[in-house]
Amino acid sequence: MAADPDTGGGDHSRTGAREYAVEWARAARRLGFVPLSADETERLLLGHTVRLARAVLADEFSATPAEEVGRALVEAHLTEPRVLDWTVRALGDRFLARVLPDCDAATTGARIAAVQGALAAGFARALRDRTFSQQERISRSAWQARDAVERALRDSEARFRAVFTGAAIGIGIAGIDGAILDVNQPFAEMLGYSIEELRQINVAELFHPDDAAGMWELYQELIEGKHDSVRVEKRYYRKDGSVVWTDLAVSLIRHDDGRPRFTVAMVEDITERYELQQRLRFQALHDPLTGLPNRTLFFETLGRIFAEADQEQRIGVCFLDLDGFKAVNDSLGHDLGDRLLVTIARRLADCVAGQGHLVARMGGDEFVILVDSGGGIDDAVGVAELALAAVSAPVLIGEQQLAVTASIGVVECPAGETSVSELMKAADTTLYWAKAEGRGRWAVYDPERSAADIARSALAAGLPAALERGEFVLHYQPIVSLLDGRMQAVEALVRWRHPELGMIGPDRFIGLAEESGLIVRLGEWVLGQACRDARAWHREFPGRRLVMSVNLAARQADDPAVVDIVAEMLRRSGLPAELLQLELTESAVMGTAGEPLRSLHRLAELGVRLAIDDFGTGYSNLAYLRRLPIHCLKLAGPFVEGIRVDGVDGPTDHRDERIVDALVRLAHALELGVTAEAVETRAQVDRLRALRCDTGQGIWFSPPVPAAQITERLRGEAAT
Repeated sequence: MAADPDTGGGDHSRTGAREYAVEWARAARRLGFVPLSADETERLLLGHTVRLARAVLADEFSATPAEEVGRALVEAHLTEPRVLDWTVRALGDRFLARVLPDCDAATTGARIAAVQGALAAGFARALRDRTFSQQERISRSAWQARDAVERALRDSEARFRAVFTGAAIGIGIAGIDGAILDVNQPFAEMLGYSIEELRQINVAELFHPDDAAGMWELYQELIEGKHDSVRVEKRYYRKDGSVVWTDLAVSLIRHDDGRPRFTVAMVEDITERYELQQRLRFQALHDPLTGLPNRTLFFETLGRIFAEADQEQRIGVCFLDLDGFKAVNDSLGHDLGDRLLVTIARRLADCVAGQGHLVARMGGDEFVILVDSGGGIDDAVGVAELALAAVSAPVLIGEQQLAVTASIGVVECPAGETSVSELMKAADTTLYWAKAEGRGRWAVYDPERSAADIARSALAAGLPAALERGEFVLHYQPIVSLLDGRMQAVEALVRWRHPELGMIGPDRFIGLAEESGLIVRLGEWVLGQACRDARAWHREFPGRRLVMSVNLAARQADDPAVVDIVAEMLRRSGLPAELLQLELTESAVMGTAGEPLRSLHRLAELGVRLAIDDFGTGYSNLAYLRRLPIHCLKLAGPFVEGIRVDGVDGPTDHRDERIVDALVRLAHALELGVTAEAVETRAQVDRLRALRCDTGQGIWFSPPVPAAQITERLRGEAAT
């Protein structure tokens, strides 16, 4: 929001407010009579300008100040209709440009519309109240004159007739049976009848059918003496069939003994004010581009449905978002994008026309359909499929033919099981699922999946703090020689010691760390801790030359600073470079080019060993592989799992064995070592040894264990 134009908002804001007030004062003096001097008028309207600006800028918006400004204009006798017209119109673009130049018109539009309506309403009510106050005094005088008819008929009759015929608003007199006894000329002109015609009509015949029952009941209570007066806004039919909106005040005149005698009605035509209010309300509750109900009206309708629904009534929502709409705006321009949105909005409204479903634009390229889901989830899904079909038809805009798709999140449930905010949150989540699953489709809300997503999000949110608090630990899995069974290396595997969930494996948080970018910081910590542990083992068992193998994430490998980071970790720990092995996935290595490829060569120049992890699961260019500075291939676990001895571990899949044989031969031809992952049985060890595989890793040899257990194993092997 812009700064307050009167309370510290700067010279620019205060100057704008003064200029606007001066322009307002000049317009008032030009368009009608102003009983104040020019300076007094400008000071008065400057105060009103500031008050309106504060109302628009308020954190908690209320249109009441604008209504009070409208009343104040009447109190200052600025009652010329053209002054009101100028004032309401100027509260749009001119007010924003002069008084609130820093405000975004899109975000303040609804408030400006509400302020316009409230000011007009306050002006009209104050003018009406003043008129009725005057007329009430006139009416009292009239009836005093009527009572005086019995004492001085001619004088009283003359005064009453002067008041009755000279009043600016319509006045009508009716008997307690509803028969019209008399009306003045403004009353007759308002309804398009002659005075004589109205004298032949009963009041009930003028009531509008939409409010006839309620109005007749109210009128009956009045003539029965239950009320002395009533005041309502209501419609009347004119003689030509058109409708006039009125502000109606009816008073009961009693006999001296208190019995109802007749009624006096004072009627003001408020059709223009009512229509202005309706236009302003429509603008505030509808999207200006597409004409659909906007976010405000949608939530207002949804909230009313929840308030009126019973616990079992089912409510459905289809939350729709166009796929790739940003690309349309970026490539073809926002004008064409707007025209596309108009077309899509019309199609969505047409595809559910006649079904009673509300279609609204939530903003941007998001739309929502409120489904009357009497048929349950099938109804909501049916609406979603209609919407997808409507959107997917080719769109021709000018010379451009566009193919558009959308994703839809579908939620349907009983009203008693959720709330407005929970329903829309579920719809938003489900829309995200639909997009993640390929776009151009719908997805139905699944509470269990949502709970899993929430738990996953909670883990993701807790990762940075967990790293700061030192909640991550390393376990190490031995890599063992298949010839003599001695441990040649260990692979560092990170675990999260969660304060509430206990020890969490990497499968639950590594993907989250990669998505958030925290994998780089976490990877640096893993590398540093692994190097320190490896250096401790090297000091105690220098002859073992135990290699530390650490996984390097794709983001780390792409980081131009990766070589400097590795060199610094080696320097700090004192670990010889040849005792560090960095593992990269096959897809990351094979797609490496440019700076990442140079980084691999520089790492090799440091003396660090490089290994391809999960080899065989991706596509490898063998000629390219030959040029990489790789030292070891780690065979993917699925190939090793297929190696069995018939009758012992189940039937052997000889294709897996032949693949392993070929990969081992390939690696040896390239002078690379081979490590088989996921070794679980003695039979696999024997077959891998027969295939001349160099080393193995898996639970047959040892699961990942804390560093202390690796130390104990090294000591045990040294003792033998």
